[in-house]
Amino acid sequence: MRVTQTKQLNRLSAREGSLAARTLMNLTHSPSCGCSACGTRSLSAHNAPVGDNAFEVQSAAIRFGHNVTREVGQDLASMRARLVGVYTDPTVAKLKPVRTVLESLEENRVPHKMFEQVKCEPNEDSLQAAIDFARQHNFSHFVAVGGGSTMDTAKVANLFSVYKNEELLTFVNAPVGKGQIVTQALNPLIAIPTTAGTGSETTGQAIYDHQSLGAKTGIASRLLRPTMGIVDVWNIDTCPVEVHISAGLDTLFHALESYTAIPYHQRTPRPQHPTERPAYQGANPMSDVFSLWALKTTIENLPRVARDPTDKKAKEQMLLASTFAGYGFGTAGVHLCHASSYPISGLNKKGPQYSHPGYENVGEPIIPHGISVALTGPAVFKFTAPSNPARHREAAKLFAGLDVEPKEWERLPDTDIGQLLYDRIASFLAQLGIPMGLSKVGYSSSDIPALVEGTLPQRRVLNLAPNFNPELDEARDHLSGILEQSLKY
Repeated sequence: MRVTQTKQLNRLSAREGSLAARTLMNLTHSPSCGCSACGTRSLSAHNAPVGDNAFEVQSAAIRFGHNVTREVGQDLASMRARLVGVYTDPTVAKLKPVRTVLESLEENRVPHKMFEQVKCEPNEDSLQAAIDFARQHNFSHFVAVGGGSTMDTAKVANLFSVYKNEELLTFVNAPVGKGQIVTQALNPLIAIPTTAGTGSETTGQAIYDHQSLGAKTGIASRLLRPTMGIVDVWNIDTCPVEVHISAGLDTLFHALESYTAIPYHQRTPRPQHPTERPAYQGANPMSDVFSLWALKTTIENLPRVARDPTDKKAKEQMLLASTFAGYGFGTAGVHLCHASSYPISGLNKKGPQYSHPGYENVGEPIIPHGISVALTGPAVFKFTAPSNPARHREAAKLFAGLDVEPKEWERLPDTDIGQLLYDRIASFLAQLGIPMGLSKVGYSSSDIPALVEGTLPQRRVLNLAPNFNPELDEARDHLSGILEQSLKY
């Protein structure tokens, strides 16, 4: 009997969850897994790198609802906060979410001071200003109200208010920084997102624009993650449609990249101590569940928001998808789209100087993060499809929606999945009205070598890319090919 695509989609999460559980059991009980209980993996005898034998899930607590921002003062009073640093940007500082936070703090007699100079797409200078403010006031607790830039800035300010004598590069990911491991507990941080996209309220990542490199990099540690994320549906009502779209694209590729990242047990080297296990660990059964749900929900709801920014139900679903994707990629990680997005947005300030509509208040050229990630999306997943055709096939099904016969997917050979997913992603992006390729934001073939050089240092995420090894000579050729294909869709 014919099974409709709708029923297939409804059963997707359950089927993936069952498969994930079986996979985890197989790995746990495999005689060659290499853990201490099962013996030494046979590959060790040949001096081959031994993959990890575990994955670890840690994330922030989440409170989701309507008008829950007003509860933050009660939370901080219960925490006996001595002095709270409230971090936001100049635009959000004038809007209702910040007013609600300040009113709640005052009603609950929680002492606080506000830093409202967070920079959209932060850099070393803006982070240092935020750090100096935190050190000056010796905050006991932090609140971040805004998008990913604000939440990441507050994470960094919190970190260096504890590490009072360290410089920014101490903890920045190697090879850009020293990559030192964070070991001291940080102060409590409550993150209140005002966009539906970054998922930063759930993760221990903080990304910034490293100006001398002309690309983004960041700090990653589980200890950076917020104590709680207050995810309030009311807080995204004032978000412009262009920001909704860019943030939503970040969610889309968080989900898709984490679902297609290398499996956690293939990530090398195996850590010698649990504290050395990175925050980004590769795809695992738990991240798969979150990532697939976020991917499906974003595909269904982001076009609705683009067509009608007053669609409250679609915006609420996008806010949930952002948080779900945060749980997924916060453990599994992202890979090639995000790695290449860092120089795409960073070099823009010196090169094309493209300014995206809806971001005029930023005051400088900007390719928003979600847009910079999406620009290489179709080409990236055409490249990674051979690594795991089954997962890429599932993604293509979701992008196809309800208009494809199930048997068509069964007949399609694995060798055609990459091109199919390329076409599906490109079609999805086209309906959102964003720039369709690097050439549409001012880049040309002559810029590709610089974009490649800005991508290669992003080892934290490149090491999770399937079908790609940043240490091999052909890595530059692979990246060049992806970027060339991304010039125009």
